[in-house]
Amino acid sequence: MLERLAAAVHLHDLGGLAVLDILILAVIIYQLLLLIRGTRAVHMIVGVVALVVLHFVTRPGLLYLPAVHAVLGDVLLYIPLAVIVLFQNQLRQALARVGRTPLSALFNRRPHANVVEEVALAAVSLAGKRLGALIVFERELGLRAFSETGITLDAEVSYDLLVSIFQRGAPLHDGAVIVVGARIRAACAYLPLTQNPNLSRRFGTRHRAAVGITEESDAVAVVVSEERGTVSWCEAGRIEEDLDASELTRRLEAALAGRREGRWRFGRHAAPAEARDV
Repeated sequence: MLERLAAAVHLHDLGGLAVLDILILAVIIYQLLLLIRGTRAVHMIVGVVALVVLHFVTRPGLLYLPAVHAVLGDVLLYIPLAVIVLFQNQLRQALARVGRTPLSALFNRRPHANVVEEVALAAVSLAGKRLGALIVFERELGLRAFSETGITLDAEVSYDLLVSIFQRGAPLHDGAVIVVGARIRAACAYLPLTQNPNLSRRFGTRHRAAVGITEESDAVAVVVSEERGTVSWCEAGRIEEDLDASELTRRLEAALAGRREGRWRFGRHAAPAEARDV
């Protein structure tokens, strides 16, 4: 069967350079898909593909619609320019990545060490000041729908920015910060609350939102309690409280590298029943 498949696609005729050519092209396409994953660019690409298909279908010999075919033909001439204008941010990011590290740009290394350090430092600092915070990390499943409920930032993850966002009374301190790769995609984003009846009533809105987003996606979340001054970790619909900086760093590194923790307990070191986070 494999021999017939190889003969059908002419694999025997491919030389070493041809295979290398295909592999490089596949890597480039894969990196482009990573850049647009979970963004509005996906819908734009679908629209462009729909125009191309419609132009093909309305040509002579098929469903011939001369007016539609002629207009679409003129429109498609400007598609390359439109792509450059619409996707200028993604193209700029790709070129900047190649310019900084030409080889590592071909392989999307995750996690970025500085992201883990900056988030861990900010979470511990906020906990010490009793400032509530919710930071969500996108993994394989996109969080675009939730990001669009907040304020788009597209800023590099840093201690200073995170602490500024979650200052009491700051315009963006409500809701969640959503981190994608090494950048903060949005702040003040609203997340679904968990409906898990087994979750202790001691947890307030912020913690329930953190559990809820990890139930609906493979994201992980870091929560800082305003009432108790503790740092909690949420993954796969479970929550664990009272993490120190080293433990939080270890969990972030493991989660962003694609590994899951196997040890969980609901509400470790839980707060008194009257405590509520907002």
